[in-house]
Amino acid sequence: MMALRGRNWNSTWKSLIPRCYSTPASSPQSPSNCASSADNLLLNESTVSATAKAETLPTLLRPRVVVYDGVCHLCHSGVKWVIKADKDKKIKFCCLQSKAAEPYMRVCGVDKEDVLRRFLFIEGPGLYHQGSTAALRVLSHLPLPYSVLSSLMIVPTPLRDAAYDYVAKRRYDWFGKHEDCLVLKETELLERFIDWEELLERSRKQF
Repeated sequence: MMALRGRNWNSTWKSLIPRCYSTPASSPQSPSNCASSADNLLLNESTVSATAKAETLPTLLRPRVVVYDGVCHLCHSGVKWVIKADKDKKIKFCCLQSKAAEPYMRVCGVDKEDVLRRFLFIEGPGLYHQGSTAALRVLSHLPLPYSVLSSLMIVPTPLRDAAYDYVAKRRYDWFGKHEDCLVLKETELLERFIDWEELLERSRKQF
């Protein structure tokens, strides 16, 4: 498990206020109209480091977000599997190549190369994971029987990550990749993606 460092996350947590997700008036409404207000967290920018404050952070960040390699066929299949298993719709997703992923990576102190190597799971304020630990933490939020697989956390992290890295380094050769973020054909599933507007735009360009 990896925790964020160099930021006063205790004060950040206190400043996180549930708020209903909305889009600017000029943009289309979210496909789910409005996500659960408990899942939307307002980040007080004053608690972010000076480096992060130098850039514009959006005011809205969400918990339980998977940031994944959107051009990877294996990753895309994994996302579709989690969506199907996650009956309670707890997990949300964001393509690494989307602009919407940038604030999540900045808050976690990682860059695109880090996430290309090991996908990122932001579980909540001050708590994020990568690699095999991220995969197991995602599983822990799924209903039975899938959540039982999270018990593999007892396997030492170096062993788990070694297996993860072995597959991750070869995923393009074994499973292939796309030139741009793969877009789900099932548009009704777009509500599970925080970057759904960007995905829709990509979909229009592809078709």
